Amino acid sequence: MSKDVILKVENLSKQYRLGEVGVGTISDDLKRWWYKIRGKKDPFLKIGDVNDRASVGDSSYVWALQEIDFKVNRGEVLGIIGKNGAGKSTLLKILSRVTGPTLGTVKSKGKIASLLEVGTGFHPELTGRENVFLNGAIMGMSKKEIADKLEEIIDFSGCQRYIDTPTKRYSSGMKVRLAFAVAAHLEPDILVIDEVLAVGDAEFQKKAIGKMQDIASGDGRTVLFVSHNMTAVQNLCTRAIIIDKGRVSFDGDVDEAIQKYISENNTLSTSLLKEREDRSGNGLLKFTDIEFNNGSPVFLGKELLVKLHFVAKEKIENLDLAITICKGYEERLLTIDNVFQGEQLTVQKGEGYISVLLPKIYFLSGLYSVNIWSAQHGSVLDYVINGASLKIEDNDVYGTGKILSSKKHGVVYSEKCTWEVKM
Repeated sequence: MSKDVILKVENLSKQYRLGEVGVGTISDDLKRWWYKIRGKKDPFLKIGDVNDRASVGDSSYVWALQEIDFKVNRGEVLGIIGKNGAGKSTLLKILSRVTGPTLGTVKSKGKIASLLEVGTGFHPELTGRENVFLNGAIMGMSKKEIADKLEEIIDFSGCQRYIDTPTKRYSSGMKVRLAFAVAAHLEPDILVIDEVLAVGDAEFQKKAIGKMQDIASGDGRTVLFVSHNMTAVQNLCTRAIIIDKGRVSFDGDVDEAIQKYISENNTLSTSLLKEREDRSGNGLLKFTDIEFNNGSPVFLGKELLVKLHFVAKEKIENLDLAITICKGYEERLLTIDNVFQGEQLTVQKGEGYISVLLPKIYFLSGLYSVNIWSAQHGSVLDYVINGASLKIEDNDVYGTGKILSSKKHGVVYSEKCTWEVKM
């Protein structure tokens, strides 16, 4: 590895055997042994289905990971994103040496600290203070190194009152607070973090992300961060990879990775909205299609016309309709609701559409997801998350020849301001 590369993954693959028997039958073991003494590869590596949890395969073996290759430089913050079951956690467990790969190699420099599950490495009968020393020892730290950081760890975790209480009495949030504080403060060269921060409250998540930024930028250490929170990935990471069915499908710029992930995993195209089964509500009204600007492009700073096609089983009065535009993974930016705007809606039995006209769209260019919701007297009729993708195109809104960039300038733009200098 070069001096700057701190972690190198080459041809990494992991195979699991499905079913109740994990090791295999005697005949399988004998076959493996016979191939091994003859200097041949494991015969069972030639079989196995891809890592797709939603499909039924023909083999009892599955590749959780296949031919993973990437490098991480010192001081880099790598975001790892992908759907549930894509292989992200398996990858982190191999990198953390919790389990070994079936094929391939992992080369790293320095100490690796992992935070993969709530309370990993904690002994429930030991106090929080004792578990700090236990975790530090597992990470290869000396007792003096841990003692020097102890008060800082306890203060960051916010568990001062319970630090001498056995961790079996801790809530899941308290465990993840203490576990993160230990992993972040004992100065590992590589910090590996799975989606455990979702357990903590909003205040702690903000605190933890700030600490990870300090670790990467200030201390020059390396962070591998798995999360479904695209906002956290965007704010924290300098590079991102997408894991799809056990393989790396993208490696590069964070914003490109997020856009690609959202567009590929938006399970609904508008033409298939009526077929979506992952929806909630009593079904008295069902959304069947969404149109934006009658199929014409949507430009920054211009009007946006939304048409929601539906079918109603009966006449519905006092309809409450909400359209929510989101960025990333369920990061809600704007909700339009007729009730809050003082508009009454009534639909008749049968098919029709409801149109909503926004005089001006203030979101910068990019891909957004749209949630749609309807209710009557508090009872939900139909609710679909990620009902459609809304693409907003660039536009010279100020007429200056300069285009606002969502990467540099945020999410929304303002009307033209009045500028004045006084001396």
